[in-house]
Amino acid sequence: MMNRKHLSYLILLPFLLSSCVDKVESPNFIFILVDDQGWNGTSVQMMNSDTLSKSDYHETPNLEKLASSGIKFSNAYSAAPVCAPSRYSIQFAKSPARLSLIRVGMNSDHIDHEGMMSIPKALKEINSDYVTAHYGKWGIGSSPELVGYDFSDGPNQNRDGGFVNNKTQWNCEVKEDPKNIFSLTENAINFITENSKNPFYLQISHYAVHSNIQAREQSLNKYELKKKGSQQINPGFAAMTEDLDKGLGLIIEKVKELGLDDNTYIIYMADNGSVPNIPGAKKYDFSYNFPLQRGKWDAMEGGVRVPLIISGPNVEKGIESAVPVSGSDILPTLIDLAGSSNVELHEIDGGSFCEVLKGDETHEVERDVEGLFFHVPYRNGIALNRPHSAVRKGDFKLIKFHDNNELQLYNLEEDISESINLSKSNTVKADELENILDEYLKDVHAPRWQEGITWKSTPIDLINSFY
Repeated sequence: MMNRKHLSYLILLPFLLSSCVDKVESPNFIFILVDDQGWNGTSVQMMNSDTLSKSDYHETPNLEKLASSGIKFSNAYSAAPVCAPSRYSIQFAKSPARLSLIRVGMNSDHIDHEGMMSIPKALKEINSDYVTAHYGKWGIGSSPELVGYDFSDGPNQNRDGGFVNNKTQWNCEVKEDPKNIFSLTENAINFITENSKNPFYLQISHYAVHSNIQAREQSLNKYELKKKGSQQINPGFAAMTEDLDKGLGLIIEKVKELGLDDNTYIIYMADNGSVPNIPGAKKYDFSYNFPLQRGKWDAMEGGVRVPLIISGPNVEKGIESAVPVSGSDILPTLIDLAGSSNVELHEIDGGSFCEVLKGDETHEVERDVEGLFFHVPYRNGIALNRPHSAVRKGDFKLIKFHDNNELQLYNLEEDISESINLSKSNTVKADELENILDEYLKDVHAPRWQEGITWKSTPIDLINSFY
């Protein structure tokens, strides 16, 4: 672990990746990014010791098959509790705090999309034969082509997946192609078929399961008749989840049909946690993400702990890993899996968890920073409505509220629900993590919260106030 007291982010420091053992030459990658799916929002039990880590209402049999043929991460995190910042971290291995891109709807002209190393650029640097494509919700600035993708269906946003920000978003609309699930899947299958002789990277960024809720009629009828679950209870949301799973099944079938399964990694991940309730409400007694606290929009576990399942060559089958990993780790891990030891990444927050895929639970992901960081420096009336930041290091997580410097410290190994605040009883650990968090925010010149910065209204002179 690097000593951050001597680390200057004013200087480009190359991050050199070690080659992963048992690597496959120029493997294919299919990255399936799901929108707003909770850690316990599928029928895959993400934590073997906790039956509440899966849904007893939603059915995702194809994801269950993927998990049985690969590894599920019980401590996987998005880099942010909302979509755009999280998606940036996946493409560039940089945290939202470092990029000064902390929420949706922000101007991103200050980000050098074309100049930064990205997933497609890194893979092409390793092997120029790689063909890359992105289909679905882009959700960030610039365009897929400028970031390095060969093919895409454009810089799509939520509205391209049928999102309308009013009360109708919670009413299920019956559609044959809900949330474009099956048209996106068709595009993906065509790409896989046409490039089956080339190494490829394909990212399918689904609009599901973000509202507006849409589902096929047969799926909706099924869940309207099914007994409600202990956590999730909305038939339309459940139907949309199963329709999404059917799309995954078609991808898996095509990979096997073409004989590519021995050389293809399939990665399934959500961009952030689920909305805490349906229909959305500012106050609620019970979260869809229970036993996790709260949900989308907040850096509590319900907002940032997400499903991550990976299968592929030499990946251990049917196991759970408790190693904490993040969306910022995806790019370094892909580089490692592709066999490179000389791709340079500068000023990043992620590290490779390649060795964990081999079943090494003793492996600690090596990063240039001392933990996983979350930065939510604004008020959000539909969430906690308090500006806050957080860091997870080891089993402990510290949340700091910027309106009054309140600290909350949790031992997630023992208290996944973040219900026992240890900040007063374990002041040594609280002070340690607060210092790490404060130093990190200063080092990366993160946007600093000031009164007036909110979810929807952020004067530019305030958002440009940095640590």
